[in-house]
Amino acid sequence: MARDQKDYYYRLAKQEGYRARSAYKLLQINEKFHIITRGDSVVDLGAAPGGWLQVAAKLSGGCIVGVDLDGIAPIPGVKTFVADITHESTVNLVKDALEGEADVVICDAAPNLTGAWHRDHAVSVDLARSALKIAKKLLKPRGNFVVKVFQGDLFLDYLNEVRKEFSSVHAHSPLASRKESAETYVVAKKLLTSPVRRGDVLDVQIEHLGKSGDGVAIVEGFAIIVRKAQQGEKLRVKIDAVKPNFAFADILERKG
Repeated sequence: MARDQKDYYYRLAKQEGYRARSAYKLLQINEKFHIITRGDSVVDLGAAPGGWLQVAAKLSGGCIVGVDLDGIAPIPGVKTFVADITHESTVNLVKDALEGEADVVICDAAPNLTGAWHRDHAVSVDLARSALKIAKKLLKPRGNFVVKVFQGDLFLDYLNEVRKEFSSVHAHSPLASRKESAETYVVAKKLLTSPVRRGDVLDVQIEHLGKSGDGVAIVEGFAIIVRKAQQGEKLRVKIDAVKPNFAFADILERKG
């Protein structure tokens, strides 16, 4: 008997009509993080054979678009087309299919594995970067993003890249992932549209004090809460965390 035939999620997918066992990974991710809600428009990058599209259609019922280098057999209510997720031209194709922007972008794509782990990991991160780049152009403000990445030396750098762009970011391995697999999923919520990012160093002036007593600076209409700052101070600060409507910063230097 083939190994896959012994696998619980493989058998369950066959019983429940999903095209791939990976469908349960998205179901489990969504149960924990509530990435897709009813009516959401969802884009699946690297969508073949269509298991995640089936789940997205079930969870949302909204506009669902799938993209892959390979053709995808039709799924009721789902738009699919052949395109390369590493190409800029794909963005306009997807936007035309959506007739607007997406609430959620998901990507379970994986590179063709060679068995040379460092190479496979590097290619996986490159693919995830392409997905992030496209997601930022497709998503509405506060949109959500899920992408598969293989663990390795480059993973933390990629995770930090995503953290700069979203309000809430987690690395998560659902139960449906095989125990021996090095894959993990980066689950990111609420795309940021602020003029600042975590790690930015800025020169600011404290315009007033907030309810907590901390100083508040304004950058392009966006509030920066500076811990232990006083009204009127001119400071060099480092952005520590960014939320949809404000950011936190620590003082690096008081400029007098």
